[in-house]
This record gives sequence, C-alpha cells and structure tokens, in this order.
Amino acid sequence: MKELKCPKCGSVFTVDEADYASIVSQVKNQEFENELKKRMQDVDALYKEKMKVEEAKAEAEFTDKLREKDEQLKQNELVLAELRKDLAGIEEKKDAERREAMAQKEIEIKELQGRIDNSASATENAILKVREEMLKHVQEKEMRIAELEKQQELSCKEAELEKNALVQKHDAKVKDLELEISRYKDLKARLSTKMVGETLEEHCRVLYETTLRPLMPTATFGKDNDASDGTKGDFIFRDYDNGLEYISIMFEMKNEMDETGAKTKNEKHFPKLDSDRKKKKCEYAVLVSLLESDSELYNSGIVDVSHCYPKMYVIRPQFFIPLITLLVNASKKSIQYQRELVEAKSRSVDINNFQNHLDEFKRIFSGHYKNASNRFQEAVKGIDKTIGELEKIKKALLLSEDHLRLANKNAEELNLKELTADSPGLRAQWEELQKQ
Repeated sequence: MKELKCPKCGSVFTVDEADYASIVSQVKNQEFENELKKRMQDVDALYKEKMKVEEAKAEAEFTDKLREKDEQLKQNELVLAELRKDLAGIEEKKDAERREAMAQKEIEIKELQGRIDNSASATENAILKVREEMLKHVQEKEMRIAELEKQQELSCKEAELEKNALVQKHDAKVKDLELEISRYKDLKARLSTKMVGETLEEHCRVLYETTLRPLMPTATFGKDNDASDGTKGDFIFRDYDNGLEYISIMFEMKNEMDETGAKTKNEKHFPKLDSDRKKKKCEYAVLVSLLESDSELYNSGIVDVSHCYPKMYVIRPQFFIPLITLLVNASKKSIQYQRELVEAKSRSVDINNFQNHLDEFKRIFSGHYKNASNRFQEAVKGIDKTIGELEKIKKALLLSEDHLRLANKNAEELNLKELTADSPGLRAQWEELQKQ
C-alpha cells in the first residue's frame, strides 16, 4: 500500500500498488507530452530562424556571383573585340604572304622545269641499274638454294645406306640367336624342381637373387608396382651398359595351384602380357607358367610364340635362369649395333632439322623477295606517276607561255587607229589634238 497526500487539502489517503502505478504513469505521460510539445515548438522556431539566415546568405551569394558574371562578360567582350582586330590584321598579312608565295612558286616552277629536263635521263639510268642489281641478287640466291638441295640429297642417300647396312647386320645376329634358342629346345622339359612351401614368384625371385645377382651388378629385377595404366606385370628385368639400356624383360608368373575352377591355358594370358610389355616399354615378354602341365609343347623347353605376339616366350620355371642368360648374351652382341643405330637416328634427326631450317630459310627468303619486289614495283609506279605529273606541269607551263606570247603580240600590234575605228567622234578629237 502507498500513502498519497493531496496538494490542495493536505489529506492523506492510501492506494494499492496497481492504482499507484496507474497514477504515476498518467503523471509521467502528461509531463512527457508537455515537454515534447515545448521542445517541438523550440525546434520549429529555431529551424525557421535558421532557414531565414540561409535564405539571406544564399541570396547574397547569388547576387555576388551575378555581379562577377556581368564583369566577366564585359571582359570577354573586350577580348573578343581585340581578337577581331587581330584577326583582320592576320588576314591582311596572310593575303600579302599568299601573293608573295605565288610569285615565289612561279619562280620555283620554272626552276623545277629545268631540273626535270636535266634529271629525266638520269632517273631512267638509275631504274635500269636497280633492276640489273635485283636480277643478279636473285640469280645468286637461286644458285645457293640449288647447291644446298644437292648437298641435302647426298646426305639423305648416305644415311639410307648406313641404315640398310645396320639392318642387315641386325638380321644376321637375330638369325644366330634363333639357332641358339632352337638348340635349347632339345633339352629335357621335366627337370625336378622343389617348390614345397614356395610360390612360383618367390621361387623365381630366389633363383635370380642367388644365381644372377652377383653376376650382373648393373641389372635390376623387381616387382612391377606401377598400376597407373590399369594393369601391371609381375617382375621387370633391365640391364645397362655404360648407361645404355640394352635389354628389358617383362615377366608374368602363372602357377597351376593359383588357378581355381576350370583349368586355363597359357594363350589366355598372352594379350595382357603383350599389353603390359608395351606400356612399360620392355623389349621381351616371358610367361613363366605351370599351366597345361601335360602339354608336350610347353614341356619341351623354351617356346617361342613370336608368331602371335612379338618377342614373347613361354617357359617352365627350370628355364628361368637359362632364358635370361641367353637373352642377355644375345643382346650384348647387339649393343654396338644399337649404339650405331642411335647415332644413325641422331644423324637422321640432324638431316631433318637441316631440311626444316632450309625450308624456313626458303620461306623467309621468298617473303623478303616478294616484299622487295612489291616495294620495287611501287617505287617504279611512283616514279612513273611523278614523271606524268611533271609532264602535265610542263605542258601547262608551255601553254601559259604561248598565251603570254600571243598577249604580248596583241599588245605590240595595238594602235590608236584600230581603237578608234568604230568611234568617229573620238577619232576626230584625236586628229584635232594632233594638229594643235
């Protein structure tokens, strides 16, 4: 409960919280509205006073600017009058200069006529001399091009002969290799091979590490882990001679125990093995297989299937080391031929580069000759056009001279008798003056 005291009678009375809040709210709202109205009236009066000051200030600035514009217009009129006066003087001066230039031009035309007569023959001689020099230069270039083409033809023939000789030597070595391989086919196919507890891949790896690794320190033999092209082989063997890779073999291992279901044949794996060989840029492909264990063909030794896929062989595990040794020895015999073939290819590339440079030279020379010929023709046309213009000027000057000569003749033949022929009165006055 709240106690309130009346300001008029001084009596005190009590009200509850809700009534007290309502009374306070009414008092606050009324005071706020009164204060707001008073502030709004003050702001309105201040705004009106400020607007009057701004209007007076703007009117004063406009008056000052108008006065400045009037003064500027007066100055512009004075400047315009002076410019008109100067323009009149300039025009008079230009007329005098034009008359003087015309007189000077007539003198120059006469001098030019004399120079034309003197230089016509000299110009013709110069043109003939330039043409002779151009023809001589073109003939020299054509002779040089013919000589270079002849040298290129001889170089191409020499390279072709060297290439044919290398191919013949290589074919002879290949035949020797095939004879040596055929001798190994007579060996016994079924040799005892203990593979208890080992896979075919592990067996081949152990054979290589224990047998060939010490004998071939520069060779590499390892798993093909690059499956970026979608497939990969089992092992890749590579050997080098002074940095030159002279042999590379892609191996695929297929064990009978690894196959499930129906028995597969070796031919099924040939396409993938050939594709892997090409993708990994290997020279030979070898399938080490235990498939088709009853086949007399594959049990007879090293089987050459190059008639189906180039440089591909099928062997049993016991021929793993002999085949590598055989291919290595055969490839070593062809190292020199490979080096010579690389050099021949390099020379062929040099000849091709020479041909490209020669063609580029011929193209550039042809362009320059065409541009020079066009400029020469344009120069000749310009000279002919200039000679024609000068001939026209000469004719005009000669015609002007004829007219001046006729006018001078007419002036010399003019007499008073002819002038007064149609005027009897004027003639009588003239005769009377002569008598006086």
